[in-house]
Amino acid sequence: MNTEILVIGGGYAGVMAANRLTRRDDVTVTLINPRPSFVERIRLHQLVGGTHPAVVEYRRVLAEGVRLVVDTVDRIDAGGREVALASGGTLGYDYLVYAVGSGSADPSVPGAAEFAHPIATLEDAQRLRPLVEEVSADAPVTIVGAGPTGIETAAELAEQGHAVTLVGGGVLGPYLHPKGRRSVAGRLAGLGVTVLEGVRVAAVTGDAVRLSDGRTIPSALTVWTVGFGVPDLAVRSGLTTDALGRLLTDETLTSVDDERIVAAGDSAAPSDLPLRMSCQAAIPLGARAADTVLSRIAGEHPAPLNEAFAGQCISLGRSAGIFQFARRHDVAVGFHIGGRPGARVKEFVCQGIVKHLAGEAGKPGSYRLHQVSGGPKRQELLAARRAESPAPAGVEQVA
Repeated sequence: MNTEILVIGGGYAGVMAANRLTRRDDVTVTLINPRPSFVERIRLHQLVGGTHPAVVEYRRVLAEGVRLVVDTVDRIDAGGREVALASGGTLGYDYLVYAVGSGSADPSVPGAAEFAHPIATLEDAQRLRPLVEEVSADAPVTIVGAGPTGIETAAELAEQGHAVTLVGGGVLGPYLHPKGRRSVAGRLAGLGVTVLEGVRVAAVTGDAVRLSDGRTIPSALTVWTVGFGVPDLAVRSGLTTDALGRLLTDETLTSVDDERIVAAGDSAAPSDLPLRMSCQAAIPLGARAADTVLSRIAGEHPAPLNEAFAGQCISLGRSAGIFQFARRHDVAVGFHIGGRPGARVKEFVCQGIVKHLAGEAGKPGSYRLHQVSGGPKRQELLAARRAESPAPAGVEQVA
């Protein structure tokens, strides 16, 4: 008997899951995505800077056996096991992988929605690119948000000669170890970027940014990189989510509402302890979600989450970068690779991600997952969560 599997979302997690699911010959895998091309989200700052298109054809990364449907899912009917499409049709499923990803959070700062430009999606970056081209080199550009996206965008534009101010509500690169942070600060200073730490944006206008300390700085172009949000598809479909709207799952990435629905990537909240939103987490989560579905089809018990992190890569223009090493539970350590070697590592990682996806497309099951049972730190966090309150109904306990 053939098993119909739908994967909603064609990003890093969704493509990995779809490819891996083709390990079985008795499944039909359909990937639903609103765009006809795969987006290299970690290169969107390059699209804005004009140094990379940030898209590749799906046939480079998607298994031949996966059917691609270019459409948007309006609602999931878990009871009827079908999804309603924006085009008006429906698709049925036996299992569903929820990998809708993330985008920009709605800014609450006055004027930000009207005058600041996000960069979290392909469409955001494509709208921003011509605006960057129109701005003269000496016109002030303000990047709001000192996380990796803000840092990368600031460096990319400053390297091209733009007068950039980077505004961070806290410290520069909060994930970074202090040693890595000093390295990034030095590179930005060398590019002429003015970094304002510990001050927030209070309002945005068409030609200025007002800061929380009362200052107003001119800004011909303001780029907003603060915060991420997730699509509200799970909420609209009546599925249980965390406070942000991520689908709540157990440690096998199975929805607490329905064992036929499995989540992966930025839109998943395993045990209400979601991993850092990142490509680094999305790809193994996609592989794990596929393995969970395959285990259920085979009548086997799915293995629990076993994610391990290596660190964080940040490009600092085309000629420098940083790879910040971390413990496997995602806490930065003092060692990093910076400068030109850091740029080479970043590019190697970007190219390697596409190769990982293409490799899984050509040989499903070839991507290796770490066998660390979620790591001792996650087990510690889960134990503490269980001690505070019992798990929601349906959440699988892990010893």
